[in-house]
Amino acid sequence: MPKPRAGLFAVELCLLTAFAACQGRGEANPDPGVSGGGGTSTPKTDGGVGGTGAGGTAGRATGGSAAGGNAAGGSGTGGSATGGSASGGAAGPAAPFLDGLEWADTRGTPIQAHGGGILKVGEDYYWFGENRNADGTFFAVSVYRSSDLRTWEYRADVLKMTSAPELMPANIERPKVVYNVSTKKYVMWMHWENGMDYGQARAAVASSDTVDGNYTYLGSSRPFVNGGVTDHGAPGYMSRDCNLFVDDDGKAYFISATNENTDLNLYLLSDDYLSVSKLAATLFKGAHREAPVIFKRAGVYFLLSSAATGWDPNQAQYATSQSLTAGWSSLANVADAHTFYSQPTYVVAVTGSGGTEYLYLGDRWAGAWGGRVNDSAYLWAPITFSSATQMSMTWVDTLTIDTQAGTVRGAVTSFRITNKKSGMYLDVAGGASNDGGAVVQNAKASGTATSQDWSIDYNGLGYQKLVNKKSTKVLEVPNESTADGVALDQWSDNGGDHQAWLIMDIGGGAYRVKNKKSGKYLGVVGAATTGGAAIEQRTSSTGDEQIWLFVPSS
Repeated sequence: MPKPRAGLFAVELCLLTAFAACQGRGEANPDPGVSGGGGTSTPKTDGGVGGTGAGGTAGRATGGSAAGGNAAGGSGTGGSATGGSASGGAAGPAAPFLDGLEWADTRGTPIQAHGGGILKVGEDYYWFGENRNADGTFFAVSVYRSSDLRTWEYRADVLKMTSAPELMPANIERPKVVYNVSTKKYVMWMHWENGMDYGQARAAVASSDTVDGNYTYLGSSRPFVNGGVTDHGAPGYMSRDCNLFVDDDGKAYFISATNENTDLNLYLLSDDYLSVSKLAATLFKGAHREAPVIFKRAGVYFLLSSAATGWDPNQAQYATSQSLTAGWSSLANVADAHTFYSQPTYVVAVTGSGGTEYLYLGDRWAGAWGGRVNDSAYLWAPITFSSATQMSMTWVDTLTIDTQAGTVRGAVTSFRITNKKSGMYLDVAGGASNDGGAVVQNAKASGTATSQDWSIDYNGLGYQKLVNKKSTKVLEVPNESTADGVALDQWSDNGGDHQAWLIMDIGGGAYRVKNKKSGKYLGVVGAATTGGAAIEQRTSSTGDEQIWLFVPSS
């Protein structure tokens, strides 16, 4: 992670006529060992990825999911809910979604879980991550809950800047949570800075009796600050980008970048997971690795990390070993030269009736294009294994996760971009292939590679290009206009901001699409519901003519 840290759900079935009929959720059971029916179950740790606290399964309640506007900022609201759970069954397979957006929660509010990690408790997954103030300082560690790794319910800001004097101001990065079976505590580790500079390089700890309850802040320090160690002129080992891992035997480890991000230190934690017990190993000395992630598959440890290039994405690499403390292989490349424009933050083991598959979690940091951390996007991808010690990731733009079966699948596809008000599809008039071809809405056409099929290409700087599959031209605002009511056309890609679009998840499978140059929104002229109506840009409205669904082409 750099100094100081100042897509798209493509729903096939959630909505066209039933826009708001998405699943609501019941409250979390505050006791991780008590099921919704009152029976006990034994919490467990999963040596696969960072450890998972098991417990009783909170039930589901059905209800409407609000689809509001895409909020521009940081803080979530509300407290931690406790108490009984509604009855119901676990969710089935989720519809596919496309990587690379800042997804929305069930309120339609952008998810603030940057640099985060996921902990499974019972049948639910809890996603913890960074939530910042407008000036980039720490606001909260926010947590979201899901049974399908797709539909996320905001639960609470479990650690806040008001939780302790040391947190106001502060910078908190890469919070991770594991469950301690012996103490029955949820333990959070994270990187702490003072909110004014990036020179402290400390690790911080907090704990809670409940997964989504208030966490008690226990303080920060450099590892072995009183152990006679000096790192760059200060006591203790520097500790920046970090992660947690719980092994099959219940021993927990904390790994963090040290020596000004030159090395990675692996620490064995105390039995209660609240302090470092010993320096287990220093890994990849001099390699300048950060964003470390440890996971275990079939008895083999994997260490995934990035290079240290500030906010800019780079080539992720991994190594494997039969032991955490020695015998690591040399680093090997994974994904592409930019890791699909992301930086690693976690790997989730998705276990179900069909076995276990692995899901990469990455951040597309907005700092790479001058944005705020809270405007950063999320990039998830399936991990495949060609042997016990070889992993790979291939770019896919749709991801389908079945938590019941334990499968993670990806595909590259195109989309029918469908207007919510009219139910019609974004189209090029007459199927034209020339520059300047008018973009309109029309009823669904048959056949393949039609002018109604669009691909979404990321430009590497926070925006997407919408590419017509038939013409290969991109959607643009003619003459780089910033005026309301300008009818859109297609044109050869020239890299201009008038051809760049921000696809904004507003929840419930719906999106708003904003032009980078003008700041105006994609919509249908006059809110028309007739075929051939022009597509325009216009200042944001509350109308459904500016709301779009991205439906994978059949």
